[in-house]
Amino acid sequence: MRFLTILPLATCVLAANITRFAPSVLLAPSPLPLPHTRSDGEAIISLFETLGRTTIWRSIANITLQSPGYTYEPEGIVRLGSDRYVVSAGDWTVPTTSYGNGLIINGTDRTAGEGYAHFLVYTGNGTLLADATLTAPGEIEYHTGGIDFDGEYIWTTLAQYRPNSTAHIVRVKPTDLSQETVLRVLDHQGAIVHNTAKQTLHTLNWGSRNTSTFAYSQSGQHGRPKHYKPKPSNDSPFASPIATVRNPSYFIDYQDCKLLSLASPSYNYRPIMLCSGIATLGTYYLGGIALVDVETMVPVAEVPITLRTDAGVPLTVNPVEVSVVNGKLRMYWLPGIGETVLRVFEADPRSPFEFGGGPQ
Repeated sequence: MRFLTILPLATCVLAANITRFAPSVLLAPSPLPLPHTRSDGEAIISLFETLGRTTIWRSIANITLQSPGYTYEPEGIVRLGSDRYVVSAGDWTVPTTSYGNGLIINGTDRTAGEGYAHFLVYTGNGTLLADATLTAPGEIEYHTGGIDFDGEYIWTTLAQYRPNSTAHIVRVKPTDLSQETVLRVLDHQGAIVHNTAKQTLHTLNWGSRNTSTFAYSQSGQHGRPKHYKPKPSNDSPFASPIATVRNPSYFIDYQDCKLLSLASPSYNYRPIMLCSGIATLGTYYLGGIALVDVETMVPVAEVPITLRTDAGVPLTVNPVEVSVVNGKLRMYWLPGIGETVLRVFEADPRSPFEFGGGPQ
């Protein structure tokens, strides 16, 4: 099922190794929906600012996602309108193993492991339409991270599944799941957003401790990015970031992010993204969501989320999406390895304020 076609590494745009379960059904709506930055981003920011620890979260739906036939870990999610979800997922075939005793080899603390990166396309009711495998057997950069949609492409990172390693950045067409490599990075990378106004890419490393900014101009020949390199091999050159910033917050480690605004008037016209994740505090897992300045990593608003699955897994552990429905903030979470239920929750605007301020 995984590998129907393998194209040469030097091919510019790589056709996905894709299984279509409903070939006559479009993978993405036509026309494509607008991204958050051109639709509901500012409304999301405004509604986020009303949240707090006393917010009441109402369950709207539990959508069971059809299994592709193997156990996977969801990493990121993009909602393309009301009837399409794209999930980035990892199929781990050989687990990574710690070197033990604090041993570091080539900058990292564990073996590479083995696996495959997937994009899964679902309908709004959880029917699986397609399974695209983004990596070939033996590729060391097989871990897909968070994903985001810029109105034309879905962006993701494909990295070694270990810290202080390597990664490459790809953009994927929602209409056919073909992928194009943009650049290679000398570090593990997870979440990613694309600032179309400044023509920059922003990636988060292991644990979201750093963000790296890369110049990304699409003014090259035939619209190909100037930084384009063929699908990388182990000896491909690495791109140098134009800036690397330390994350000043230890509230949570961001797992998946969505760019909401290119220049938010609520925050001095700074680019703002929404991120979701967890922090491990001893044996306790703290979940949360945050509005974050894309370039400085300074969180401008943070809210803990205590919602959990029946197995006790925080809902914020991996993918996140967000929308505004009938004036209410709606969150979409898909937590945990082997998780097949997309949880949809809505923030009740009648929730009490943290300090007894009453309704607005």
